[in-house]
Amino acid sequence: MPTPLTQPQQTRRLLAWLGSGLLAGGMPVHEVEEDVQEAATALGHDSIEVAASPTGLWVTLSSGEASTFESVDGGVRLDQLAEVTAVHAALTAGTLPAAEALQRLSVLRQRPHRYPAFGLPAGTFLVATGIALVLAPAWPSILFAAVISQVVAGLMALSGRTLLVGPLLPFLAAFASSLAAFALAEQGLIDAPLWTLVPPIAVLLPGSLIVTGLTELSAGAMMAGTGRLAFGGTQMLLATLGVGAAVAVLGVPITLIDGERPASLGWWAPLIGLLLIAIGISLLESVSPSLVPALLVTVLTTFLAQSLGHLTGQGPWLGAFLGACAASLTATLVEFVRPQVPRMVAFLPSFWLLVPGSLGLVSVAQIESSPTAGVLAAVEVLVIVASIALGVLVGAGLANPLRSIATRLSPTRRAFVLQLARRPVRRPRQSGGTAPPPG
Repeated sequence: MPTPLTQPQQTRRLLAWLGSGLLAGGMPVHEVEEDVQEAATALGHDSIEVAASPTGLWVTLSSGEASTFESVDGGVRLDQLAEVTAVHAALTAGTLPAAEALQRLSVLRQRPHRYPAFGLPAGTFLVATGIALVLAPAWPSILFAAVISQVVAGLMALSGRTLLVGPLLPFLAAFASSLAAFALAEQGLIDAPLWTLVPPIAVLLPGSLIVTGLTELSAGAMMAGTGRLAFGGTQMLLATLGVGAAVAVLGVPITLIDGERPASLGWWAPLIGLLLIAIGISLLESVSPSLVPALLVTVLTTFLAQSLGHLTGQGPWLGAFLGACAASLTATLVEFVRPQVPRMVAFLPSFWLLVPGSLGLVSVAQIESSPTAGVLAAVEVLVIVASIALGVLVGAGLANPLRSIATRLSPTRRAFVLQLARRPVRRPRQSGGTAPPPG
């Protein structure tokens, strides 16, 4: 029988589980540290020390005292991240007892998917089709994305069941998509195969990971930022190798490896694409249908700001900067208009529109045909990624005063955190041990 926890041990475990849940949701480490410290202060521990990394964090209630480490074991869905954020909001508002907060976090990983039967295939289908409408708006490319997305969904399902597919998932998905795209392009059935092959695998590209790493570096989190960049770069390399392997297997002519985008549809195509992306994300990430409008507002604002930047003719970096700034600011505003939509839940899907991962894959793949053009395109991608990171920081800086004002004045938010405290807690099954942590 396990020994009962003392009050300090229980507090450290609560804060460690809270932080690991936020890390598993993809939040930058400096923001996680701030949120954990905020929750600790609300619990009466002003001298807490916390150190976070992408793979875990350490918590001690005071310098020189015992500490608790919690590792991050894989990511969490957006609905699970929303639950962690809700617990944090209720803790800091003082409306949720620590014991109940710990209970909620202990069953986080057991939270069932809202759409277990069709969420993955339908969500992947809608997201891929929507991204094709934004990135490669031509009917052959859209049809290609719809069909190949199901191959990618099958690989994603297998990745959770076999150790062979999991580590090689970016390579296998890129290889399958590239093989089909180049084969069809050789038959004259699709144009611009490099851009056509991207939408089905866009959900696997590490664009958000790379931008988050740069954001952490900008905030002074050197080890976390460097680690994320290294991991994101490795994922991008695997995807690029998948494209290269398809080129080698088929003996693709150099003329097919170029960065030209197809664009045969009208202005309406990206708008429909945004709607499909928002719905697809809700299916993939188990988000409630009632929250789809909030996701749509964020991705639409991001797209409009990005498009405005492109219209100025200053280069894609300005569109990337404005899009990232709008995404960060709008996500914060959405959170306080609809408190059940955490900022990070509304913000993370916008990375798929800013497409640093897609641009990176296309640019690096171009090295196959023209090393000079590929290197120049890769440099441009680095500038765009840096612009996105800067936009995220600027947007967060603009949002901070608004968050403080809304926290004090919003009756909707006060009612929401009170509702969190009254929400019934699902009890985990008795197993003779401690429930698994959220991270």
